[in-house]
Amino acid sequence: MRSSRQMNGSADVLDAVVVGAGWAGLGVSYWLARRGLRHSVLERGRIGETWRTQRWDSFRMNTPNVQTVMPGDRYEGPDPYGVLTRDQFVALLEDFAGRNGLPIEADTAVSELAQENGAYRLTTSHGTLRARNVIVASGNLNCPVRPISSDALPPDIYQIDASGYRSAADLPGGAVLVVGSGQSGAQIAEELAEAGRTVFLATSRVGRLPRRYRGRDVMIWLDESGLLDVRREEVIRLAGRIPPRGVLGSEHTISLQALGAQGIVLLGRLTGVADGGRLSFADDVEANVRFGDEASDNAKRHIDDYIGRAGIDAPVSDPDPAETVAWRQRDPAIGSLDLSRSGITSVVWCTGFKGDFSYVGLPDALDAAGQPVHTDGVGVLPGLYFAGLDFASTRKSGIILAIAEEAPRLVEHIVGHS
Repeated sequence: MRSSRQMNGSADVLDAVVVGAGWAGLGVSYWLARRGLRHSVLERGRIGETWRTQRWDSFRMNTPNVQTVMPGDRYEGPDPYGVLTRDQFVALLEDFAGRNGLPIEADTAVSELAQENGAYRLTTSHGTLRARNVIVASGNLNCPVRPISSDALPPDIYQIDASGYRSAADLPGGAVLVVGSGQSGAQIAEELAEAGRTVFLATSRVGRLPRRYRGRDVMIWLDESGLLDVRREEVIRLAGRIPPRGVLGSEHTISLQALGAQGIVLLGRLTGVADGGRLSFADDVEANVRFGDEASDNAKRHIDDYIGRAGIDAPVSDPDPAETVAWRQRDPAIGSLDLSRSGITSVVWCTGFKGDFSYVGLPDALDAAGQPVHTDGVGVLPGLYFAGLDFASTRKSGIILAIAEEAPRLVEHIVGHS
């Protein structure tokens, strides 16, 4: 799709430009169109490019189909509690953009966002645009972050980030070390083990959620009960920071103890890399397992309280195999590991992401870490907005559920300040 207005450097000023054609950018475009605002959506590649290129082959959504919907849509298919594959989700985005006639400028990368004569100027691979408002929806979880210690690994060790991993078959033969036991790390470690690989998992302090609880998908309970609406400020007050998302298997619960029962060797947090490929780990595996258990228990207590207050007739919970499996601590715990002697040939880094906003050349728009400065998605400069940021306003922010509320709110802000 390409808008009828070609980017030829003309003085024409659009009402808005959206950067990024993922679920956040498309959701904002939908509401801009409904409000009659002339706009364009700039996408560096194809619709859903990050979903196409930074998810492994067997990736599935963590929200059930009934929640994986775009603004104005609702799920009416035969499998409301199933989950979409990576490719099915991309097809959903393409269908949404096509049905709504959204003005997508594909293969159009933005190299600079600046201010000029009271408007914003966007320099792109196909020319220059000017707009009164810019909504940056390129995401803040698309650039992998590795610890500095990764540079000290021996050159014969194959290193890849979670965003580059596709399947076990693509890795060299031998054992695999997965670093980080958050959402991606836990799922990738499990897939590698199921493929018959010897897997070592450097764990971390990450919460966990059951996939189903008391007869329903846990995401439905969390949304309905209001837990996903907890404000960002309250999350920080309780946790001291924005924590990583709790581990939630796409089709079943994943726990550290269940991964251990599958034969995965659980290690503590990676603390250092010495010359010759010897790695050191904290003695915190048991604490990390316990933290996951506690997070799951807290979520279930919240759901139980909600069920009681609302007078919902919900069944008692069935035992979850991933949560009832016994945890067996190695004695002694593994404090160090020689990569060569352990047969490890590959390391998959699942150590977090940040956003690439290097094209945003606006004063005070980004913080010292190069990330957006905003309040509920509204930037510090008039007419500058950010959509789809993780934990931007609430726990819900950053997952597809949020765009139904976030997009119209941002667009109404634009209308109200035009």
